[in-house]
Amino acid sequence: MKVLLINGSPHANGCTAAALAELCGTLELCGLETEVYHIGTRPISGCIACHACAKLGKCAVDDGVNTLIARLDEFDALVVGSPVYYAGPAGQLCAFLDRLFYAGGAHLAGKPAACVVSCRRGGASAAFDRLNKYFTINSMPVISSQYWNQVHGSTPEQVRKDLEGMQTMRTLGKNMSLWLQNQACGRQMGVTPAAAEVRRRTDFIRD
Repeated sequence: MKVLLINGSPHANGCTAAALAELCGTLELCGLETEVYHIGTRPISGCIACHACAKLGKCAVDDGVNTLIARLDEFDALVVGSPVYYAGPAGQLCAFLDRLFYAGGAHLAGKPAACVVSCRRGGASAAFDRLNKYFTINSMPVISSQYWNQVHGSTPEQVRKDLEGMQTMRTLGKNMSLWLQNQACGRQMGVTPAAAEVRRRTDFIRD
């Protein structure tokens, strides 16, 4: 089983990476494969609501989002990591995830997920809540830890000294591993997901 970890920071080896590395170490100790995908520093277009993805099966803007959509079936779980900017996730990451989930969400539905946020001091809870919205609108079980998944520090070295934050990452890894193992056992016993209902949409304004 393989876990995809998205590093949504512009810094490939910054504070967010330090948190994800601690999580990766635990996941690997539990026998899981991991892969970290860094979204990079190039400009990322937001969703323009063209709805072309419904026909194309991918985003009309051909960049790293499509590269990842094409590979989503390789992964059994998802973790999204982000720095905290103005009490929210990084803007580049939000643009990336908006398009990833809108164009490729079907490849993620039903897979367990979690987010990790890194901040110097405050705003972590608001950013954490924002990222979880992607999972909970897409039928993805959210894996929790012993505390909200956040680390604190201005440098990777400081983050590693956040003992509670590091422990929270390790506990998250253990909990995600347990979920995936239980899911695999269920499949071996013939347990299958219930058939999804036809999606209903109720608009607030009706003519």
